[in-house]
Amino acid sequence: MTKTKQKKTKTTQALIKKALKDKPKWKPAKGYKYLKDLKIGSLFTTERETRGVLIDCSTNAIVIITSSPNTRPEDNNFYLGKKTISAHTEVKEIR
Repeated sequence: MTKTKQKKTKTTQALIKKALKDKPKWKPAKGYKYLKDLKIGSLFTTERETRGVLIDCSTNAIVIITSSPNTRPEDNNFYLGKKTISAHTEVKEIR
């Protein structure tokens, strides 16, 4: 390997290490929380007015969807009930 190629490789590796350490800190939108931050049994609503209850949240969130007004009535059997969704889904907690 030539000296120039070695230098470029080391520079690239250093940039990769820095990028992996210096990653962005994601936050939910104002007024929203992530599902992973809610307590088990909490009621929530999403941006599209879907409502549900949080059952479990380890890697993914297991929820029961209770209403989904933005879907066609004939599709309710698919959208309602027990679902597994991302723990990083942004929701508003219903108190």
